Amino acid sequence: MNEVSGGKPQEMASPGPSAWESPVVVHQPVPIKMQPPAHHSPLVLDHGHSHSPGAVMGLVPQTPHSAPVGGFMEHDLPPELLQVGWRKFWSKRENRPYFWNKLTGESLWEMPEIKPPQFDPITDPLGICGPGPSPQMNGPNAALKRRASEEVTGSPAPKKFIVNGPWDLEIPTGVIIYERQASMIPHPHPDIEAYRYSVVHKLRMCYQELCQSRESITAPEDSFNRWLLERKVVDKGCDPLLPSQCDPEISMSMYREIMNDIPLKLVRPKFTGDARKQLSKYAEAAKKMIESRNASSESRKVIKWNAEDTFQWLRRTVGATYDDFQERLAHLKAQCQPHLTETVKSSVEGICLKVYHLSADYAKKIKDKHWEILKEQGISEPVPPPEVNRRKVWCYPVLFGIPCTRLPTIEYLLEKEQSMLRYHGDAQPINNIYLQKLEQLYRVSCFDDKKFELFLSRVWCLLKRYKALTADSPHSQVALPITVMECLNKTFGVTFECFASPLNCYFRQYCSAFADTDSYFGSRGPLLDFKPISGSFEANPPYCEELLDAMVSHFERLLTDSCEPLSFVVTLPDLRDPTPSALSRLESSHFKRKHVVVPAFEHEYRHGFQHIINKADMNVRSSHGTVVIWLQNNAGYQRWGPTEDRVELLLEAFRPGRERERDRQELLSPQRTNNIIVPNPISPPDKVPP
Repeated sequence: MNEVSGGKPQEMASPGPSAWESPVVVHQPVPIKMQPPAHHSPLVLDHGHSHSPGAVMGLVPQTPHSAPVGGFMEHDLPPELLQVGWRKFWSKRENRPYFWNKLTGESLWEMPEIKPPQFDPITDPLGICGPGPSPQMNGPNAALKRRASEEVTGSPAPKKFIVNGPWDLEIPTGVIIYERQASMIPHPHPDIEAYRYSVVHKLRMCYQELCQSRESITAPEDSFNRWLLERKVVDKGCDPLLPSQCDPEISMSMYREIMNDIPLKLVRPKFTGDARKQLSKYAEAAKKMIESRNASSESRKVIKWNAEDTFQWLRRTVGATYDDFQERLAHLKAQCQPHLTETVKSSVEGICLKVYHLSADYAKKIKDKHWEILKEQGISEPVPPPEVNRRKVWCYPVLFGIPCTRLPTIEYLLEKEQSMLRYHGDAQPINNIYLQKLEQLYRVSCFDDKKFELFLSRVWCLLKRYKALTADSPHSQVALPITVMECLNKTFGVTFECFASPLNCYFRQYCSAFADTDSYFGSRGPLLDFKPISGSFEANPPYCEELLDAMVSHFERLLTDSCEPLSFVVTLPDLRDPTPSALSRLESSHFKRKHVVVPAFEHEYRHGFQHIINKADMNVRSSHGTVVIWLQNNAGYQRWGPTEDRVELLLEAFRPGRERERDRQELLSPQRTNNIIVPNPISPPDKVPP
């Protein structure tokens, strides 16, 4: 196994640079009068050859047995050379020493000249602002370079490090926003993420025990996950995951889901015998619950009478059909449920309050523990920065206003298809291609870690956070197929995802649930805090009624306030509720330009855990229809209007099997030459706002 630490590289392990120490060009927010930010140059090792994290490990030369202890000989070098980064190592192949500069990456066979550095390796690692190379280095007395192949004429130009996968991270942003303040949330830390995961797990177990002990039911499936999403719509607390400052304190999402399972969780039966059993069990559970609770005499009378009437009907009825049992169950529930709800209302509200108060207490403990670590390293709680000038800029990731602490070492274990990131025995798996994707996102979005010293620690925190959110639930958020995302980009100019994560995003710019762990990889923060002025967006939200309702209000407010082209393509499951829902609001919105329905079982989604599962299990057939709705202002409709031809192209992209056809076609005629992916060009905006 190969092991690579996430902290400062150890010089005794290798004289060459680590894969996580690659320099990264820092881009600050750019006013829109300029062109969009150019693509970043990727990590290039070994004379222009691009390498993945796993491949880089094999490029590190080993220390020979004949070399001194530690593999290098600093005592031979003058202090001036040590100060500017030079170190002396032993070459096993040539059986002689050589010299390598850990700041510039330069290696020589002969001792380098003592001269001041040509640029500051900290503030200008690529030497962009420094003077050109010294003329002495081109003279006849210049030191011989260690790698002779560097001087071969006609050598290929440096190639871009672009990972081929189910995404297109080369698409530039066409989104314009107002410049915003830096975030005052602290940087994630592995110790804090491990502690947060443990308390979230305790909270889940407590919720399950409360439902079992108080209501004699199993906690509704995925109810806790939806509670986290619903609470974050109104939460003003400090923790990015656990709610701690909500009004009201009782979650209607959790309350409603518990009530739906009282006195018995109802599922649609497959056979007539199952329908008969469920009717009998519901009547028995309702009668037992009303007898064990402090209910009114009227409620006891109504429920007992309906239960006995149901038992008599079951005894005397022979040959009843499936529909007969279902109709009888619906009638029984309509008669009993209001009385049961009134009886257990205070108890269910107590469960909701108990879970919320425990969450607020855990959030405070996490904050105190986090700031203890920060204060030990000399970082105090900052004062909020002043308001920034409201100027229009190209969209950029969330920035931090608090310095980052030193992060502990993360073990990197490379396997055939997956990598394991391990911290204190806690291993987080990730498919190798997705780790390379995160490396590419990190290179173009991270502003404070040019040498990738913190990369592995931040990836481990990212994986741990999403595991705490989903708890490996099989019903985690699915993603749209790649063919649909390609069609949205080419046909409707979409360059931005409103609900994504670094693990399942298609574009390099997106909104996600967590601004702290995801910002290093391109996240613009939560959607409800993101206020674009123009652009074309795709929204595939997780199913949570309160979150969907807040999303519709947010989109309508943005479309009302902006005169620039603005468009949202929203995809939702076609789950019609008898009560008004967010889907009904979308269909009745005056910004709606068109809506279509993709039938059930006639399209697919990508698995919610695509970063850890096998490729063969990636596509999941949808068991329900999908509604696609276009919300656009007038300028957005003029530019990206859903014409009949465009809509037909999108429906064709939804067809099952299109993604496999795309993969086969790419395998036969790839858009790749010498490890370079040819990106699909996107024309710049027709009009740039002043």
